Amino acid sequence: MSRTVLPGAPYPLGATPSLRGTNFALYSENATAVSVCFFDEEGNQTDCVALKERTAFVWHGLVKGIKPGQRYGYRVEGPWEPEKGLRFNSAKLLCDPYAKALTGEVDWKAPIFPYDVISGDDLKKDEQDSAAGVPKSVVVDPKFDWGDDCPPQTLLADSVIYEVNVRGFSKQNPMVEEKLRGTYAALATEASIRYFQMLGITAVELLPVHHFIDEGELIDRGLRDYWGYNTLSYFAPMSRYSSSGNAGQQVTEFKQMVKALHAAGIEVILDVVYNHTCEGNEKGPLLSMKGIDNTTYYRQVADNPRYYMDYTGTGNTLNVMHPQVLMLVMDSLRYWVTEMHVDGFRFDLAATLARELDSVSKLSSFFNVIHQDPVLQSVKLIAEPWDVGEGGYQVGNFPVLWAEWNGRYRDTVRRFWKGDEGLLSDFAYRITGSSDLYQQDGRRPYASINFITAHDGFTMTDLVSFNSKHNEANGDNNADGADNNDSWNMGAEGPTDDAGINELRERQVRNFLTTLVLSQGVPMLCGGDEVGRSQRGNNNGYCQDNEITWYDWKLDVPRKRLMEFTAKLIQLRKNHPNLRRRKFFQDRTIRGSVIRDIAWFNSNGEEFHEEDWGAGWQRSLAFMLNGKTLGVTDEDGVPIMDNSFLFMVNAAADGVEFTLPPPPGDTPWHQVLDTQNVDDPFAESDMSDKVILGGRSFRVFCDGRPKLQ
Repeated sequence: MSRTVLPGAPYPLGATPSLRGTNFALYSENATAVSVCFFDEEGNQTDCVALKERTAFVWHGLVKGIKPGQRYGYRVEGPWEPEKGLRFNSAKLLCDPYAKALTGEVDWKAPIFPYDVISGDDLKKDEQDSAAGVPKSVVVDPKFDWGDDCPPQTLLADSVIYEVNVRGFSKQNPMVEEKLRGTYAALATEASIRYFQMLGITAVELLPVHHFIDEGELIDRGLRDYWGYNTLSYFAPMSRYSSSGNAGQQVTEFKQMVKALHAAGIEVILDVVYNHTCEGNEKGPLLSMKGIDNTTYYRQVADNPRYYMDYTGTGNTLNVMHPQVLMLVMDSLRYWVTEMHVDGFRFDLAATLARELDSVSKLSSFFNVIHQDPVLQSVKLIAEPWDVGEGGYQVGNFPVLWAEWNGRYRDTVRRFWKGDEGLLSDFAYRITGSSDLYQQDGRRPYASINFITAHDGFTMTDLVSFNSKHNEANGDNNADGADNNDSWNMGAEGPTDDAGINELRERQVRNFLTTLVLSQGVPMLCGGDEVGRSQRGNNNGYCQDNEITWYDWKLDVPRKRLMEFTAKLIQLRKNHPNLRRRKFFQDRTIRGSVIRDIAWFNSNGEEFHEEDWGAGWQRSLAFMLNGKTLGVTDEDGVPIMDNSFLFMVNAAADGVEFTLPPPPGDTPWHQVLDTQNVDDPFAESDMSDKVILGGRSFRVFCDGRPKLQ
C-alpha cells in the first residue's frame, strides 16, 4: 500500500492523530534510519514507511490516512556493535516508548532476541523477523468526556492508602459481574466502591498498571506475572486488565475507573517502575528501547558497555542521567496526571532514579526536575527508598515533597509484637511518626508511609501463621523470596484447629492493625489484610495469578469480624485529628503547666525514666497524646482541638497491671478499644485507677467518648 508521508513535527513524541493523519516521532541518537510499520488486526504487516526527517535526534513524519486504532511498530537501523553497547537490528519490530496502548502478547518462541540464541553468543546477530512475537503499538484517540471530574485532593496527613492488585481484588468477587472481574471496570463497580467507602480508605494504590509482559521462564512453568514489575511501556495501561478491548479501549476504561473512584472521593495512586524495563541484560529480548538506542536509554558498565549496570536486580537500569530518558519519565508522569487524572505515584526502587554515576544524591537531576514541575508538585510522591546497589538503602534521606515507604517502621513493629528484646525506644519513634528520620529535613509525620505488610512478603494473616516461607508453587525450590520475615506462627505452622492459637492469632492481627492505623504518619493497608487474606505462606507471589493471591470473598465469621474491626478502627482515626497529627510532638506545655503534648508512662503510672527505655526486658508502656496541643488551625484560623488519648501496649506473654496516669483535663479516661477482647474489641467502659493490660494486647482510652461513627 502506498502511503503519503509529510515532514510532520518532532514533538510530541509518539503517535499523535489529527484530521490529516498521524504524526510519528521517535528519539534515537545513533540510528541511521527509522521506519514505521503498520499491521492489521490479525498481526500481519501491511506496509512500512521511512521517517526521513530528523530534528535534534528525533525521527519524524506525518503519515496521511492513519487513524486511531491503527496498529504499528518501528524498525530501526544502525550499527550492530554489542561490544560498544550498540544493538540495532532492523529485523526486530520495536514498540513505541510513547505508545498510549499496546495490543498482543510477547511470544518467547518467536525470534525476539537480537542475537543467536542457539549459540548463546550475544555478539552474533540474528536476522529473523520478530514481528509475529512482539506486541503492537496502537494509535489512540485521546478524547474523553471527563465531565465534572474533580480530584479529591485528600491531604496526605488524612490519607489511608489501600495497596491493591487490579486483577486479584475482584477476580473472585461474586458481587462483581463475571465478565468484569479482574479489570479496571470492576474497581469502578458499585460493589467495589461501596466496599472501599465502608472500609474508609481514601486512596487505592494500584500495583503496576503500565503495560508489562510475562517472562518466558514463567510461561514455561505454567505461570505468569501477577505483580507487574516488568514494564514494557510507560504510557500504555495494561491491556490484560481491560474488559472492553485492547486496541485503545483500555485507555477509555482506565479513565472511566478513575472518574468513578473520584466521584466517590477515592484517589488513585500508581505504583510505577521507572528504574528498569522488561528487556533485561545483554541476553534479554529486543522489544523497544534496547533496539531504538541502547546506549541512550540504559546504563552500561563504563569500561565495558556490552554489559549493563544493574541496581535493580532485573538485568538493566534506566539511564535517567540522560536528558532524553529523564524527559521520557517526566512526560509519562505528566501524562498520567493530566490525561489519565491519577492523583499520585509510588516509585519502585526510587533510590535508583536518584543515582548520579554510582551514588544516591538528594541533588540528582531527577529530584530537581520533579521539584520544579508545576504539574507534579500537586500530586502525591511516594518513594520506595532503596534499591539493590551499594548504598541503596535510603530510608529517611529523600528530600522535601516526598513521602517514603518506611521500612524501619515495618521491621520494628513486626519484631516488637513478636516479643523481641530492646525495641521499646525504636517502637516509640515509629508509632509517633519517626521524627528521627523525617523531622530534621523540613518534613512532617506524613512523610512516613507506615506499613507492616505489602504485596512483597507475607500477608498479615500469614505473618502470624508461618515461621517460614512456603514458595514451592513458584517453581524455584523455595529459594526465592525473603528468608527473614520477622514472623511467628504462635505454635503451629499454617492453619490449625487449635482454638488457643487461633485466638492469639486474631489478637495479634488486631495489635498490628491498631498500631498501623493509630500511628502518626500515613497508614498503608495491604489489600485483603482486613479480611484475613492468606497466600498459604507464599511470601513472593509475583508469579501467582491464581487463587493463591486472588482475594477470597467467602468470609467466615472471624474474617467478617476482622473486616468490621478494621473499618471501625479507620473511622476512629478519621474522626480524631489527634490520631493523624500534621506536626511532630515537641514536648510543648500548655500555658506553663507540666502537661505536655506527649508523655510516656510505666506500669506504675509514672513517667518513663531514661533507664526504662534501655531495659531490654521491657515490653510494655503507656503514652498519652494531648488533644489540646495539635498546633494547627482550621481554614478560618481557629485552633483545632480534640480529645486526648492514652495508649497502652504490651508485647509480653503475660498481663501487666497498669496504674492510669491522670488525664490532661478534668474528664476521666474512658475505654475505647481492647484487642484482647476479640469478640467485642470496641466495648466501651469507664475506668478505675488500675487496669490489667492483657498479654500481647493493645488498649486505647479517651478523655470522653470518642467519635466512632
